[in-house]
Amino acid sequence: MRSAITISLVPEARGGPFVFWDDLATGCQQAAALGFDAVEIFPRSAQELDVDRLTQLLAQHRLRLAAVGTGAGWVAHKLRLTDLDAGTRRCAREFAAAIVEVAGGMGAPAIVGSLQGRWEGAVTRDQALAWLGEALEELAPRAWNHGVPLLFEPLNRYETNMLNRVHDSLLFLKQLRAPNVKLLCDLFHMNIEEASVADALRLAGPLLGHVHFADSNRQAVGFGHTPIAPVVQALRDIRYAGFVSGEVVPLPDSDTAAKQTIASIKKWFH
Repeated sequence: MRSAITISLVPEARGGPFVFWDDLATGCQQAAALGFDAVEIFPRSAQELDVDRLTQLLAQHRLRLAAVGTGAGWVAHKLRLTDLDAGTRRCAREFAAAIVEVAGGMGAPAIVGSLQGRWEGAVTRDQALAWLGEALEELAPRAWNHGVPLLFEPLNRYETNMLNRVHDSLLFLKQLRAPNVKLLCDLFHMNIEEASVADALRLAGPLLGHVHFADSNRQAVGFGHTPIAPVVQALRDIRYAGFVSGEVVPLPDSDTAAKQTIASIKKWFH
């Protein structure tokens, strides 16, 4: 298991579940000082991410890049892969594709989470899932070319009505003509949607590509009431060896949230 912590570079997402904000250099410095193996970055767009600077910072602090999020596509630009408007769907795919290329070029996967959108109005669930599938099948080969997976994240019912549980997400992924799409399992979303978080992780098995390590209240693990021991045992049972990343709200502040996250990771995985 490898540890990671989140850094958001999206002003429009302020208040969201990211530990460090705005300052890439400071975020990397603090992550390294606390003993994290990697950082997970959420840029406003691929074009606004200073790749050379990020590469320099990662090397300077001996950090890896765990993943790069596409959530700003929705939060900052109001793009969705399942939008009724074909032009908006195209822009969403182009936005995600650019991030897949940047992340893949640095040896990291991109995450498709909130960019998936939802079905509503004139868009049926079947149509939305078809559009989502087409988008993932277009994006996945780009990630494959870089030797990394594409990460798909099931979200809770309050954020999307598309795919909320691991079981349904696996059925969906198995229909795709893209073998390298894996699941990002977020403990916060799973706490809402799954009857058993541990059983859902076991079900994901080899298709588990990334874990967001968050407690029941979206704070750092240890600040809520999620039973962590069964989760850790499930990850061991499936021999998960990927990143465990703290995507949590910075409460009571970023420093405390980061310290609690690394302390919990060390407690449970080392």
